[in-house]
Amino acid sequence: MKMIKAVVFDMDGVLFDTESISFRCFFEAAEQLGIRITQEAVYGCFGLNEADGRAYVLRTMESEYPGGTFPYDIFRKKLGELFEEELQKGVPVMEGVRELLIFLKEKGVKVAVASSTHYRRVMRNLETNGLTSYFEQIITGDMVEHSKPQPDIYLKACEALSVSPAEAMAVEDSPNGIRAAAAAGMVAVMVPDMIQPTEELAALYDMKFDSLHGLRAYLQKELEG
Repeated sequence: MKMIKAVVFDMDGVLFDTESISFRCFFEAAEQLGIRITQEAVYGCFGLNEADGRAYVLRTMESEYPGGTFPYDIFRKKLGELFEEELQKGVPVMEGVRELLIFLKEKGVKVAVASSTHYRRVMRNLETNGLTSYFEQIITGDMVEHSKPQPDIYLKACEALSVSPAEAMAVEDSPNGIRAAAAAGMVAVMVPDMIQPTEELAALYDMKFDSLHGLRAYLQKELEG
């Protein structure tokens, strides 16, 4: 672990407790519009950028809405409205975030965000909670053609930090994020939020912790030992 020069964080479900909000809004939007969306379609969107999320939902809902007839654009608009309403109430910071960021800064470890969410929302969340100064680079879903599970966003983050993927750790909570980190050749760390790891994921990630407190304790032992 002494070779680790950078830590790259996913945002939703890792830095901020937003995935539970998103989950509720997905089903609320469908209910208000009188359409159906499955849990598979919802969970599979976690970690995807907007373009890849659209393709995934249309593909997953094909059996019920053949020929790509799921009204995605209308649904996405309603989902966005509901999600924005929830965010206006405040974005909860995940437990252990501040302590971990302070520790990494003290140790001189480079830190970045690699989130499939678009830049404006990422910056608003960071600024609102006073976390912006901890991150040297912020890479978002609108900066790459394909986001997670493709490795592009993590490779871009490593390039921006001037480190090789093997020298960087990715902290993720979603299957798509872990797949992306592993494909990039990074040290993949899973801190599950809403989705628990499967056997497939266990074969991909290098470490798993129940919280960011656990990750900080591990890094403290490794970097100071």
